[in-house]
Amino acid sequence: MNAFSALNLSEALVKGLATIDYHDMTPIQAAALPLVLAGHDVIAQAQTGSGKTAAFALGLLQMLDVGTVQLQGLVLCPTRELADQVSKEIRRLARPLPNVKVLTLCGGVSLRPHLASLAHEPHLVVGTPGRILELLRKQALSLKALQMLVLDEADRMLDMGFSADIEAILKAAPKQRQTLMFSATFPDSARAIAERHLRDPETITIANGDAGPDIEQRVYEVADGSRKLDALVDLLVTERPASAIVFCNTRADTRDVAESLDRCGFSVLALHGDLDQRERDEMLVRFANHSCTILVATDVAARGLDIKELPLVVNYDVASDADAHVHRIGRTGRAGARGLALTLATPRDAGRLLVISERPGQSLQRTALPRVGGKPRPLLSSHLTIAVDGGRADKLRPGDLLGALTGDTGLPGDAVGKIDIFPTRSYVAIQRSHADAALHRLRDGKIKGRSFRVRRIGH
Repeated sequence: MNAFSALNLSEALVKGLATIDYHDMTPIQAAALPLVLAGHDVIAQAQTGSGKTAAFALGLLQMLDVGTVQLQGLVLCPTRELADQVSKEIRRLARPLPNVKVLTLCGGVSLRPHLASLAHEPHLVVGTPGRILELLRKQALSLKALQMLVLDEADRMLDMGFSADIEAILKAAPKQRQTLMFSATFPDSARAIAERHLRDPETITIANGDAGPDIEQRVYEVADGSRKLDALVDLLVTERPASAIVFCNTRADTRDVAESLDRCGFSVLALHGDLDQRERDEMLVRFANHSCTILVATDVAARGLDIKELPLVVNYDVASDADAHVHRIGRTGRAGARGLALTLATPRDAGRLLVISERPGQSLQRTALPRVGGKPRPLLSSHLTIAVDGGRADKLRPGDLLGALTGDTGLPGDAVGKIDIFPTRSYVAIQRSHADAALHRLRDGKIKGRSFRVRRIGH
């Protein structure tokens, strides 16, 4: 039985799952949830996008005593973006339960609002190791009532240098807790932490966890490295994906490739480590809401990204090792969707390709480059993004922005796409053909009876 209703979950959680069309468990959920609910420590290795968030989120919510207003569950994530996504999923699953307080606590922003929000203790916290440790040392966060601690994307946190912070947090947590470790790969550093801090853990490895059966992998050989950009353009205009991530090995290549694609007329953004948090947030919002078609990124900059329905990943540079390759291609072919991963390789990449191909589950199909006649037609995004300088702190909700845009014979409802609300700003995706009208409507009108600064991002 792979139905959620067969689990030892509260009636409220089961009914809540049904309302969001969660009926049958994914393989990682079916393997992990019975062990989690039984109180075991768990090490779970599964592909990104396999449904692992619900596997630990339901465990957190089932053990939660809502009447006890203390921190009972903590989830550590490698990046702010992943922490935000995990928090949203936990809140969605927690809707049937009364007054569950979930806080997201990550670095890159001022400490002051986090200290203020902790004046009233939360039930659950999702955050990055550096900020969580900082709050523990300031005694603003207490782990004395902690019952469950989750390490999400453990390998990525260790890759990003969080090993010492994770060790310090684990040592500060009560010994009589339940610890869950989820990861796409398990390097020696992750296994060492598990041996030191988990109690007789149950280990789960999902078959085909490296690539999964729904990711087609093709390798295109480029004899001369200077021809790679032309090959990339040909692949993009041939496949014409709704969205794609292009991976480069260096920041310099990331910028160069993005600038070249921009000159060719593509809707493209470059994600790299030189961006501040606001620039990064806006870039990821634009990519997720289809205001940008191509995101060019390094491995480090893309850590923790969780973009739903990503049809294509392109390795402009062959990954440095097999683990990095697995992480890259794992962003497509998610949740049962079919994915496509394309790799551009020069003769000097033969050694790396051999290592990757020897990894279980990796089937690399060598394919001839497509021939594109005439001037290629670039990929423009279907939407543009409008930013509003008001957010949750101003009590704005998605419905307020939608009403301001569509009310009183305004824009048609289907012209408005994804709406993202942040603490002090909001972003609305608008179909390109309606973008100017939407901008004028928000500038000339009011939102909840108030005027806000409004601007269009990108072109």
